[in-house]
Amino acid sequence: MRVSDTGQAQGPLDGRDPTRADLPFRRPPHPLHVMGLPTIAAPLTRPMRDMGIADLLSAFASASYTPLDYVAELVAAIEALPAGTQSVLRLTPDAQAAADDSSRRWAAGRPRPLEGVPFGVKDIIDVAGAGVTCGSLFTGDRIAAADAHVVSRLRAAGAIPMAITATTEFAAGSPHNPRFGAVHNPWDETRWTGGSSTGSGAALAARLMPFALGTDTGGSIRVPSCWCGTTGLKPSRELVSRRGVAPLSWTLDHVGPMARSAADIARVLPFMTAEPDPSVIAGCATLSAQPPGRPLRIGVPQTWFTERVDRSVLENWGIALKVFDALGHRLIDMPPIDIAPWHEAGWIILQSELAALQHDRLDRAELFDPGLLVRLRNGLGYSAVDYISALQARIDAQAALGAAMAEVDVMITPGIGGEAGRLDTMTVDINGEAVAFQHIISRNTMIFDVTGFPALMAPSGFGAAGLPTGIQIISRPGEDVLCLEAAIAFQNATDHHNAMPPGAGL
Repeated sequence: MRVSDTGQAQGPLDGRDPTRADLPFRRPPHPLHVMGLPTIAAPLTRPMRDMGIADLLSAFASASYTPLDYVAELVAAIEALPAGTQSVLRLTPDAQAAADDSSRRWAAGRPRPLEGVPFGVKDIIDVAGAGVTCGSLFTGDRIAAADAHVVSRLRAAGAIPMAITATTEFAAGSPHNPRFGAVHNPWDETRWTGGSSTGSGAALAARLMPFALGTDTGGSIRVPSCWCGTTGLKPSRELVSRRGVAPLSWTLDHVGPMARSAADIARVLPFMTAEPDPSVIAGCATLSAQPPGRPLRIGVPQTWFTERVDRSVLENWGIALKVFDALGHRLIDMPPIDIAPWHEAGWIILQSELAALQHDRLDRAELFDPGLLVRLRNGLGYSAVDYISALQARIDAQAALGAAMAEVDVMITPGIGGEAGRLDTMTVDINGEAVAFQHIISRNTMIFDVTGFPALMAPSGFGAAGLPTGIQIISRPGEDVLCLEAAIAFQNATDHHNAMPPGAGL
């Protein structure tokens, strides 16, 4: 799809006006507009739990609130709201002491960059002294001996690991976790949050923490971000260390930030990297100091990413592209790319490596989540030739995708193919058809785990059922800041990321 010089959409929009409020899949636009497009106005006051990281740090600096006040309010909400009791498995033992220390640092005028900002940690990422169980019956009451590298980096910047958030078993199971149960979507309790960073996505949507850590092997940061109406970045491969993180697939796993906005991710990403990264530090500092304004070349994909996608997701993607066009960015049609064999290669790699890690527990198979067990047994069925061929396909995919993106800064695809899936049937509604999770959830995301390209999911509006939809912004390896730049520009011009589920309790 592209937008013509006359402003008329060609492709998914079918010439529709992006400001129309009568489309069934969109909420009414905000009354303020820029260039005829929805925008937001800075509120005079915001409830503490709804504050972004910049506002939160400003409140701490002005002594309007202390980190101790803030953590106490979050803990009260976690204990009171259904989303809290499902998404948060346990609080970390030293969160209150850390909040007290941060409050003293602010009072003494010596705060660190993220001083007093609490965050959630997916239950496969170690936090010293906290129970980290991978959502499994096999792990008992395991207590982590030390922080994972990414937690240690954030802690050194003043952030507070406050809560351990739910996951599917070993980040590979079904929605119905055998140890802790399902995490329901805060927008609709009959729907799933998406896996495997289930708790992080739901907790962010319910305003229970300002950011959280997730992991992504086939889409596990981006799927819950899409279905919960939040923002999540799968960084470039190895930008964030996996040390202290339980592996699912050691050649596909990524660790990354989840938040309610790309601006919040830009605040925390420099303090998460495996090593201090000058380009990330400088790029994120610029984005935090001033709104992005330079025009970007935006690749618009054909086939694959737009197939098996509900019409409302496509409509919202088309409207998002028109927003970018109105902001002065250039839309460029990309050549068709045959993603299918690389997508299949990703699943061969994931399941083979899962089997290598978990096969010795098959004598107690009854303890496994049924969904994980299916994937484990699939992995055992692949040959060495299958696995090595899949690794070779990955090299081919990296080269081909890099070549396809040579003339663009970012590519923007539809997010997950439909609104949040149903927990009872484990299906996603695609144009009136109930399609099994496994055919939809990783379809638009797995390829970027295979190739290691950074990919960000951002809210794009609402579907026919009134649930969030998303767009996915991809750049080349090492150019994560471009994903953030595009997303911040989009979120500065729209208010989808500010929408709040009815059960947030604010």
